[in-house]
Amino acid sequence: PADGASTSSADPASRRAVMVLGSGAYRIGSSVEFDWCCVNTAKTLRRLGLGVALVNCNPETVSTDFDECDRLYFEELTLETVLAIHELEKPLGVVLSVGGQAANNLALALAKAGVRILGTSAESIDMAEDRHKFSQLLDRLKVAQPPWSELSTVAEASAFAQRVGYPVLVRPSYVLSGAAMAVAMNESELKRFLEKAARVSPEHPVVLSKFILGAKEVEIDGVARRGEIIASVLSEHVENAGVHSGDATMVVPPQRTYLETMRQAQGIAAKVAGALSIHGPFNIQFLAKDNEVSVIECNLRASRSFPFVSKVCGTNLIELAAKIMIDWPVPPPRQEPFHLDYVGVKAPQFSFTRLKGADPTLSVEMASTGEVACLGDDFEDAFLKALTSVGFRFPLKAVLLSTGPQESKVDFLPAARRLSDMGVGLLATPGTARYLAENGLKAASASWPLDGGADAADQRIRRGEVDLVVNIPKNYQTEELTNGYRIRRAAADSGVPLVTNIQQAKRIVEAVSRKQSKDLSIKSWQEYVRT
Repeated sequence: PADGASTSSADPASRRAVMVLGSGAYRIGSSVEFDWCCVNTAKTLRRLGLGVALVNCNPETVSTDFDECDRLYFEELTLETVLAIHELEKPLGVVLSVGGQAANNLALALAKAGVRILGTSAESIDMAEDRHKFSQLLDRLKVAQPPWSELSTVAEASAFAQRVGYPVLVRPSYVLSGAAMAVAMNESELKRFLEKAARVSPEHPVVLSKFILGAKEVEIDGVARRGEIIASVLSEHVENAGVHSGDATMVVPPQRTYLETMRQAQGIAAKVAGALSIHGPFNIQFLAKDNEVSVIECNLRASRSFPFVSKVCGTNLIELAAKIMIDWPVPPPRQEPFHLDYVGVKAPQFSFTRLKGADPTLSVEMASTGEVACLGDDFEDAFLKALTSVGFRFPLKAVLLSTGPQESKVDFLPAARRLSDMGVGLLATPGTARYLAENGLKAASASWPLDGGADAADQRIRRGEVDLVVNIPKNYQTEELTNGYRIRRAAADSGVPLVTNIQQAKRIVEAVSRKQSKDLSIKSWQEYVRT
């Protein structure tokens, strides 16, 4: 205005507050778990007598409820907006590490503008986010990492892939939740994925890294104080590496991870936390194969699994992190998660039935839109309850098998025998049916969708003849990929549970062979987690 009056509707607060940055607009990949972290941070700070000024722009979040903070700024998370609010509030500091990647990306610019970052320093955040700097840090710490390179031309990418050997992971710059990421099995796939990712150039480079087949993925979520880990939880993925952590089925405590692998992961986490002087929440993702552990990445912020591991272990890691970030004294955690006498499983929830035409497969690009976590007396108990919660139906009466590459057929054969021994009816696509027959297993043959006819696999799914579809996609042969897509879409459109990952399929068969629905325990959270 001409008279120089402020255009802001907010007056300076009566008491100085802590600014907390939320997660921004929702999309697949920017999940409600970060909002849980924001709300728990705000609750903790308010219980300690501090004001909270929260910045977020999503009306669907709990953090934007008017009673969750002292002052709510319904604004987008841009540098200009955050600095303007900071100038008005003059807060004690800003918490970036609970809102996900959108908030964390502002760290360096805010620090350069003179904003006090509560928690891990902006320089450390930049070191973890910058692939070159983080790679150099791991080298100094003598910590293994998959071979990688940042490349700006298709020719450079092809040369790197030939040098380290296929498959390779293609990762464009500046992406959230694995957007446009892919695993290339050969040169033609590499070129196709590079075209999909973006125009490859010096301004838009891609990172290629060696993809280790058959590796397990484990994660550590934790809280550190000035570089010393105060609390941490190690979780394992049911699926092998190659499935985005937001889509993976996660287990706490680990069930099938070597003790030596866990020891190495914890040792690496301690080294990294010390080197980066982590002061607040963090997440480190590891690859493990044959007891050789390497680091995928380190996030100096809360992760999607923080609510899950906190609720499983009975220790609110975000409450702990919030206290540490403002230098509040904290007692040691109540218990170590490896001493739990129960198991927690988190299963992803997908919305493919509402995403017409989308291919319902798991990959390094996140696709899930939610998740369900369940506790059980053992893995099978928790696993089957979590699967039931996301739409699986038990007991199984008939299963359609389309097990893809030869190695997957061989890998799944013991599980197919177990299904047959249980009296579950087996239907199979032509190649799988032949392989089962060659190995003494009888399965009704379902023809390929492109061949048509009443006995085509997709038609049998749509008629409700099966309770579960196991379809392991191939990475070649366009016609077979089209057939596989039609089978997967038929399952999604008909609401029939679909599994596209061989490890998860095997674990489902193991679980249903050991437990029936009537065997599942019905207990409250408090009966498991005695806080």
